[in-house]
Amino acid sequence: MSNIISNIAIIGGGAAGFFAAMRVKEVYPNSQVTIYEKSDKILSKVKVSGGGRCNVCNAVSQPDELCKNYPRGEKQLRKAFGFFSCNDTIAWFKQRGVELVVQEDNCVFPKSQNSQTIIDCFLKVCLDKEIIIHTKHELTSLNKNDDGTFQLTFNHEKNICADKVIVTTGGYNKKEKFNWLAATGHKIIDPVPSLFTFNMPNEAIRQLMGLVVENAQATLPGTKLKSTGPLLITHWGMSGPAILKLSAFGARILAEKNYQFTVLINWAGNLKEDELRVALHKHFTQGQNKLIRNWRYSAIPQRLWEFLLDKINIPRDKNCAALGAKELNKLLAIITADAYQVSGKTTFKEEFVTCGGVDLSEVSFRTMQSKKLTGLYFAGEVLDIDGITGGFNFQAAWTTGYLAGSLQDE
Repeated sequence: MSNIISNIAIIGGGAAGFFAAMRVKEVYPNSQVTIYEKSDKILSKVKVSGGGRCNVCNAVSQPDELCKNYPRGEKQLRKAFGFFSCNDTIAWFKQRGVELVVQEDNCVFPKSQNSQTIIDCFLKVCLDKEIIIHTKHELTSLNKNDDGTFQLTFNHEKNICADKVIVTTGGYNKKEKFNWLAATGHKIIDPVPSLFTFNMPNEAIRQLMGLVVENAQATLPGTKLKSTGPLLITHWGMSGPAILKLSAFGARILAEKNYQFTVLINWAGNLKEDELRVALHKHFTQGQNKLIRNWRYSAIPQRLWEFLLDKINIPRDKNCAALGAKELNKLLAIITADAYQVSGKTTFKEEFVTCGGVDLSEVSFRTMQSKKLTGLYFAGEVLDIDGITGGFNFQAAWTTGYLAGSLQDE
């Protein structure tokens, strides 16, 4: 494609769509670029991400390490990140006057701690580059004409013709919403939720809502799935990075279980039972003249420690020196493999993430062009790609949007 005026249609007004549009205008400044968004809002996930602060990306610099944070798309993204990495994302924003800060956990936020900073940056670029934005335009069909252009039909029966099309519609929660895309001959992987919290309506631990264990491990019995990190107890069950990561990597397995399953929690992180036995023996020996309620294992918050003692019927006012072998075994078991019944999930409507979408085998990850229809490109969550919490989903959007917006052929 030469640097002449051409009509480029971007389907979807989210993170990937805007990034793709801005990239098109960088490479082909004389082209006409239009973003078509089906709702009346643009950049809605950017607005609510990170509690309204916008977790722009993650400061992981090595592609191999970065890719490990994607339950689906790890192999394909390794190639894509070679063209546009987290370092490139940070540089892109800084070049446009957006100051960023890196937290201890490597999550990157605007210095303003306000997602509007990112939105304002995008809108300024769009204004400067004369990118057109149309809301309330839902695409219903996409067809390729004999001359290589595309015919697009929208919900209000408006038809337009485009030379190139970039699809960035985000992740749908129902396969039927992909019908117009499946009609183009692309295989669609069934979408199911990813990144969700666990509902535990019958578990008393919900009484500890608001409590955080900084380093817990959640395991799905019968699988190799486990996740370590902060765990938050909520009024409906459990959340926090440890739970969200487990839900992402186990998304399809948990969907098959209809979200009815048991989760095991190791409140001592990845410490094994034998290691904990030695640690507890030394711990209680040192505190043998103390009441067990006042001599908790250091990794466990006081309220949780008392809850666990009650759960296994060890009196809180028992002296540490009087703790018998059976009681020690019970304590070891509940710290390292505390079982809870999960019945349902909770997803955040504005921030919902799904796995599923366009089959990755049908897309070139050097260009993001469809292998089935030349001139059609994909970016963002419309692909069967999803990352864990921590800015990884946005990084996939920036990278695939950048590559798609380059409008390169193989």
